[in-house]
Amino acid sequence: MPRSLDELAAAAGAPPVSPGIAPTLVAPPTPNDPIAPQLAASPSADPTPNPNPYPTPTPTPNSTPNPIASPNRYPTPTPNPTPIANAAPSDDAFHTLGSEVRIPFSMDRFTDAAPPVGGIGAFAGPVTDPRFVTALDDVAHAGFVDRVPVIEQPSVRETTSPAFDPHVVRKDFPILEERVHGKRLVWLDNAATTQKPRSVIDRLTYYYEHENSNVHRGAHALAARATDAYESARETTRKFLNAPSAGEIIFVRGATEGLNLIAKTWGKRHLEAGDEIVLTHLEHHANIVPWQQLCAETGARLRVAPVDDRGDVILEEYERVMCSRTKLVAFTQVSNALGTITPAREMIAIAHRWGATVVLDGAQAVSHMPVDVQALDCDFYVFSGHKVFAPTGIGVVFGKRALLEAMPPWQGGGNMIQDVTFERTVYQEPPWRFEAGTGNIADAAGLGTALDYVMRIGMPTIDRYEHELLGYATERLAEVPGLRMIGTSPNKAGVLSFVLAGQRTEDVGAALDKEGIAVRSGHHCAQPILRRFGLEATVRASLAFYNVREDIDALVEALKRLR
Repeated sequence: MPRSLDELAAAAGAPPVSPGIAPTLVAPPTPNDPIAPQLAASPSADPTPNPNPYPTPTPTPNSTPNPIASPNRYPTPTPNPTPIANAAPSDDAFHTLGSEVRIPFSMDRFTDAAPPVGGIGAFAGPVTDPRFVTALDDVAHAGFVDRVPVIEQPSVRETTSPAFDPHVVRKDFPILEERVHGKRLVWLDNAATTQKPRSVIDRLTYYYEHENSNVHRGAHALAARATDAYESARETTRKFLNAPSAGEIIFVRGATEGLNLIAKTWGKRHLEAGDEIVLTHLEHHANIVPWQQLCAETGARLRVAPVDDRGDVILEEYERVMCSRTKLVAFTQVSNALGTITPAREMIAIAHRWGATVVLDGAQAVSHMPVDVQALDCDFYVFSGHKVFAPTGIGVVFGKRALLEAMPPWQGGGNMIQDVTFERTVYQEPPWRFEAGTGNIADAAGLGTALDYVMRIGMPTIDRYEHELLGYATERLAEVPGLRMIGTSPNKAGVLSFVLAGQRTEDVGAALDKEGIAVRSGHHCAQPILRRFGLEATVRASLAFYNVREDIDALVEALKRLR
């Protein structure tokens, strides 16, 4: 080796890649290199399946600083070269996935059980990095290779990156082709749940067709496959959050269950009468009710930090509610009702100065911006998979290892024990101590695939694009007579919450639905912050990277017709 991708594509029966843009497969031969003989083997060979059919790819580490505290998050971008998709000899040769190149080839030449990730086999990797570790999803997942080779991009890619094209990305989401009431679906309810790319849908199918088993302890092949899928997803989540270790990643049903787990374990052990919990006015009910319940059980007290008329936390008031009795601070990284991005790192540092433990609710942040729990220095971080293009019913709690090791189990049962007698039980170490019973194995695998997907596009790329789209949407909505925006912070994620003079929010939502436009109307499980603005409900349009300006235009024109 090296061996070009043109050669690999030809061997697999796929069209060649344009020589001007084709990367080169770099795999220096070594005496015991397992890749060279396998890639050189005849396509009809029957390689021995890898016992780990779904090893986790190694994406470029997410080390971009979190831009949450900067009002001007993005300078004027340098003009990009022609998008790489435009250089393709044909649509069949390859397509882009955001900032990723995917070069297809037929996997059924190599294995009878290849997962259809992305619909076809593909070499994949972000073209924003001149030398990157390619995912090689279908090859590695089928056990065709034992390690992931490195791809070298042409030198032109070393200083520039291709333009992000949401119209190309939309093709990965089958539901966006749906028609509602005879109209094109315009999905602007992403803060409630995000849609799923084909790779996630296919990952679930592959799991149930080839891997379905309970995890751990099994002595058979399917148990090993399922365990690999489950634990690989844990490692992928660690990378996504930049957590120090996979042992600090707990799988739960979602952010709500994660917050309850922390309240019922860490909270019950550490809080007592007279202690205080600090929240902000921005919180979702899931980050209020568990702490209210904990206060009722322990005699602790809730304190609430206010926000200003734009929806920003007033930092001076936030620090003023702290005192020596403050044991826990819990707040959202992004408001689900207003879109406000809180200055999380600064708020965490303030809480730590008072000796408080910090729980950060990342449910609305993970789909919009890079998250680095080590840079944030939060003690706990929670999010739901379905808010970041993964299936429903799966979520994550990150907790610092020292905290998790000192916490008692929340639920008892199988999987979370080392030894049980009628006299005593010895519990597993974290994270398994907190995962009693059979976990949501398939959806954990789907979560891993979803996180791989967004990491390949690049969270900074997503953040930048959505920031631009939010600006466009804000300007266009200002054209609608009688529309009042609720939440006008200069630091916002893709949430547009508004009321329309003379119109009930539920009527606006129903009228938009008839136009094929999905928004959310109501209190968004955040009644305290809406009441702070004198409201019981708003209409909320919320964005994702697959939304386009045409979606915003459709929304604005439909709202104008309501007048």
